[in-house]
Amino acid sequence: MKRILIAEDEEAIREFEVINLQRSGYEVIDTDNGEKALEMFDHYNGDFDLAVLDIMLPGIDGMKVCKELRKKSDTIGIILLTAKTQEMDKISGLMLGADDYITKPFSPSELVARVDALYRRVALNVMRSENKFHEEIKFGEFVLNLKNRALKKRGHIIELTQVEFQIMEYFFSNPGTVLSRTQILHHVWGESNKAEEKIVDVNIRRLRMKIEDNPSFPQHIITVWGMGYKWEN
Repeated sequence: MKRILIAEDEEAIREFEVINLQRSGYEVIDTDNGEKALEMFDHYNGDFDLAVLDIMLPGIDGMKVCKELRKKSDTIGIILLTAKTQEMDKISGLMLGADDYITKPFSPSELVARVDALYRRVALNVMRSENKFHEEIKFGEFVLNLKNRALKKRGHIIELTQVEFQIMEYFFSNPGTVLSRTQILHHVWGESNKAEEKIVDVNIRRLRMKIEDNPSFPQHIITVWGMGYKWEN
């Protein structure tokens, strides 16, 4: 069963999410605050595929819940719900480990499409880890293990989110090739996803902080101005 955790303090919106996701085949566990969301995550021993979190939760807000969930699990898919006026919160949330965001107001079709797209990515990585999938991609001091979704640099493991892993896999599959923001967006988030291209830039920034010796002067994830990004070994 596809299980999703929802934290939304506005009852009408929460019921809207629950009804539409249940109709789409998800088991939904919902709450109206951040503290209960973390308690539920622990109560179910972290057995959630996805979490949809409103940023403006009472008590522990959605950003803090996102950060704590990411500490507890690097496999759960996390979507943040934001208002149009919360532009910086979108970027901050992505930097904390969220995989995607949806801007309010949103339609049932957009909610389900974004959740389904992220679930497919999560399920694919789980399938790879459970099956006999041992392929590794090696580039210099880096080794990307496609089975256990792990990246090593000089033998040390670098923890990656679902999105970060997919971006790295895309780079490693296309070394030296300039990949546009649109190409990366479509490859990772899906062509039907309405996310803005800035979500790519935020995740690139986060990846550089993890893999580059000096993120301010990257040697591996190179910006090609006016075109996109490329991987250099």
